Amino acid sequence: MTTTLSMLETHPRRADVDRTRLAAAIDSLNACAETCTACADACLAEDLVADLTRCIALNLNCADICLATARMLSRHTAEDGAISRSMLEACATACRACAEECARHADRHQHCRVCAEACRSCERVCRDLIVALR
Repeated sequence: MTTTLSMLETHPRRADVDRTRLAAAIDSLNACAETCTACADACLAEDLVADLTRCIALNLNCADICLATARMLSRHTAEDGAISRSMLEACATACRACAEECARHADRHQHCRVCAEACRSCERVCRDLIVALR
């Protein structure tokens, strides 16, 4: 059992979705944020960093949105499903944009390939959770 699931299991209020599924989504969001942050840092270390400006910006935006979404999904007191779905939609959009940009550099930079995969995976998780929350 993950720490995230352990915490959700101890919460006195039930989430509007299966706790195991929710914990997996929160873990995926946090992992994507870490990957995007590491990719941005790796891009900054590349010789032609000016060519990666958009990639770095999207990495950092995606990381911030993933973290904010994970934090919101971790709270169940006075939960608002419409806000959760909106955040998940914004996160899926950010993940898609980041994945597309990283994919443009994936043939030259392995960190961008890894990041694109993580973002695609996180986008799927967000979209699946939106459906589950309806």
